[in-house]
Amino acid sequence: MKVTFTLFYCILVLLNATNLSSLRADTKKEAIQITKTSTNVRFGLLGKKPVKPAPTLFIFSGTIEESLGDSYFRQCGNMLYEQGYLCISLDLPCHGVDKRSDEPNGLDGWRYRIDHNESIFTDFNAKVSKVLNYLISEDYTDSSKVSVCGTSRGGFIAANYAAADRRMKCIAMFCPVTDLLKLQEFKNVRNYDMVDSMSLVNLAERLVGRPVWLVIGDQDTRVDTDSAIAFARTVSQVSGKKSQMELHIMPEPGGHVTPKGSAESAAKWIIKNMGQV
Repeated sequence: MKVTFTLFYCILVLLNATNLSSLRADTKKEAIQITKTSTNVRFGLLGKKPVKPAPTLFIFSGTIEESLGDSYFRQCGNMLYEQGYLCISLDLPCHGVDKRSDEPNGLDGWRYRIDHNESIFTDFNAKVSKVLNYLISEDYTDSSKVSVCGTSRGGFIAANYAAADRRMKCIAMFCPVTDLLKLQEFKNVRNYDMVDSMSLVNLAERLVGRPVWLVIGDQDTRVDTDSAIAFARTVSQVSGKKSQMELHIMPEPGGHVTPKGSAESAAKWIIKNMGQV
C-alpha cells in the first residue's frame, strides 16, 4: 500500500512539473506579439503595449521569432525587457516572410539580390522606419529613447539602419559582420564593387556623435575579428573628440560566439546612454 501511494505521488509530481513546464513555454511563446502597422508592415513585439511610451530596443538577428524568442539572440534585450524596455524586431532581408519564392534563404539570399544589383537595405530600412513611426504615434515608444542591437548579420543590419536613422540613440553589436567579403557566402562574388562599398567602415562618418558598442571574440574567423577592429577604429578616428566608440575584444575559443557576459554589459551600457526608465 505504501509503495502504491509513493508511486502515485511521484507520477502526480511529474505530471504537475510537465504542466508547469508547458505553461511556461506557452507563456514565453505568447509574449511575442506579431502585428502590423497601419501601413501593413509586419513586426514583432516582446510583451504588450506599455502603459506609457517606453524606451525601445530594436533587435536584429534573423527572423522575428529567432530574434525575440531565443535568449541568445535577444542578447541585451533579456535584461532590458525586465527593466521595462520595449523589444521590437523585423524579419531581416531574405529571412522569414521577407524571403521571396525565387531566391535562397538567409545570406545566400543576400548574395542573390546583390548579384541582381538590388540593395538589401533600402526596403528594409524603410520598413523599420515605418514601424518606429507607428510605435511613436501609437504611444508605444518614447521617441527620445530608441536604440538598436544585432548579432552577427543582425549587427551589420543594425549599423546600417542606425546610419540611416539618427533617432537610434545608441548601437550595440555582438560579433557583427562588418565586411561581407569576409564571409564564405560572398566568395568570388560577381558584383565585387557593390559588396566592397557595403563594408561598415564606409558608414563611420554617419555614426559620428553617437555611442557605439561592439564586442567580438579574439578568434572569430567566421566574420573576421580584424575587420571588426578596423570598423571600430575607423569610427573612432573620424569621430575625433566626439568619439563614443567602445570596443571589446574578448577571449573566445568558440570562434563565432558572443563572449560570456557581453549581453549584460551591453544592457548596462545602453541604460547608461539612454537614461533610466
